[in-house]
Amino acid sequence: MTDDNNDGRWQLLDDSAEFERQAGEYLRSDPALHTVALGVLAGLRAGEPRFAGVEPLFGVWRDGAGRVAGSLLWTPPHQLNVSPLGDPAAERLVAALDGTEPKGVGGTVEGAGAVARAWARRRPGVRVEREAAQRLYRLGTLTPPDPMPAGRARVAAGADRELLVRWCQEFRAAIGEKPDEEYARAWADGRISYGGVTLWEAPDGTPLSMAGVNRRSAGSVRVAPVYTPEPLRGHGYAAAATAEVSRAARAAGADEVLLFTDLDNPTSNALYQRLGYRPVRDFAVWTFTATAAP
Repeated sequence: MTDDNNDGRWQLLDDSAEFERQAGEYLRSDPALHTVALGVLAGLRAGEPRFAGVEPLFGVWRDGAGRVAGSLLWTPPHQLNVSPLGDPAAERLVAALDGTEPKGVGGTVEGAGAVARAWARRRPGVRVEREAAQRLYRLGTLTPPDPMPAGRARVAAGADRELLVRWCQEFRAAIGEKPDEEYARAWADGRISYGGVTLWEAPDGTPLSMAGVNRRSAGSVRVAPVYTPEPLRGHGYAAAATAEVSRAARAAGADEVLLFTDLDNPTSNALYQRLGYRPVRDFAVWTFTATAAP
């Protein structure tokens, strides 16, 4: 499906290999900027269990000269993910998506904002609200906590599956998402399959905190999620787990180690900067909610 005009056009695709063929060079040109799309695409291509049954939709925006200048990735029921887009591309994307009902849009402040404004204009029966303000960070010089809390790090394995399932659901609840056991089990299986979660455990072996990392793509990895159960917070366990997963990613050959923070959480923003993470760019998430008919 294409949506054309003299200034550019969208092509919507349902095949990840074709999307990578058309947009891969564009996405890899700035792995940090496109970290979400690259990470999700890597998971889709690897057949991670969390994507079982998902029918993804991809979009490639070409400018008037035919160059790839923007992208869309959507894995329902999650929100749309868009690259930086101007108002014309956003308007035509909303038109091209007529008949669909995504839950929202995420991306750079500029790109997600442009789509949100266009959605509000073209879908008067939908309430459009900004849900989250985020900041993307890139690891500079890693500075582990000093002193480190008592304990050690280890990569989560199959025996930790039930713990990861429980912590995944607790993390989702903590960030305002609905806990979903089926999703949590698929997420845990996928992460265990490639060593994608590091635990910080007490000297007696009790798990205290976790820091995840997505699959490496275009030389970069992104740390997520970082979670410590509420009764265990304030002891430096999350900092220790994050430092170790960051160190391990670098040691494994990652050119860039990235993470997102919630700008409304000054504690986590300060923590990651102490560890050596530096701001890259601001992102935002907007929600779309159907309003009741009058």
